[in-house]
Amino acid sequence: MVTLFMTSEYLESVKKQFAYYKMLGEKTFDQLTDEQLLWQFNAESNSIAMIVNHLSGNMLSRWTDIFNTDGEKEWRNREAEFAEITATRDQMLQLWSKGWDALLSTLDSLNDTDLDRIIYIRNMGHTVTEAINRQLAHYPYHIGQIIFIGKMLCDEKWNSLSIPKGQSESYNAGKFSKEKHREHFTDEFTKDK
Repeated sequence: MVTLFMTSEYLESVKKQFAYYKMLGEKTFDQLTDEQLLWQFNAESNSIAMIVNHLSGNMLSRWTDIFNTDGEKEWRNREAEFAEITATRDQMLQLWSKGWDALLSTLDSLNDTDLDRIIYIRNMGHTVTEAINRQLAHYPYHIGQIIFIGKMLCDEKWNSLSIPKGQSESYNAGKFSKEKHREHFTDEFTKDK
């Protein structure tokens, strides 16, 4: 009984964490112009649009038909995900949504008994839990890149997505003024929605 509760709690937690990082990406896009979404620091670096293209390709490949096909689908062209891209904001956002929809709908379809099932990524067996953890590290890595590029491009016009500089003390004071309680760290960002 404890195991079922823990796995249900795990699934809810990872869904909230993925949704949180999705939101951070979207709040970054909102601060940027269409041209900035395509900006590259140099030929070796990726634009935000390229990173979105890669994330979408990865999500679609990893989270489509996970129990019957390898997570690295034959139709995926990973190299093309990093090619120079001239997508419009709307096209980029469609790719973004398509990838996230694949991930989140698959997570919603899982039950506790699925977490120990073996799925394959490039012929390497993973439990579903391991595959989720793998992507929970991978996707925020790229969201961090998106945010870093956004901060560089916006400079002093950047609207912080976390505790703004100089406000840690007041933020912590607000947190410690409340009684200890159980809450997922992302709940404060979704309460008003």
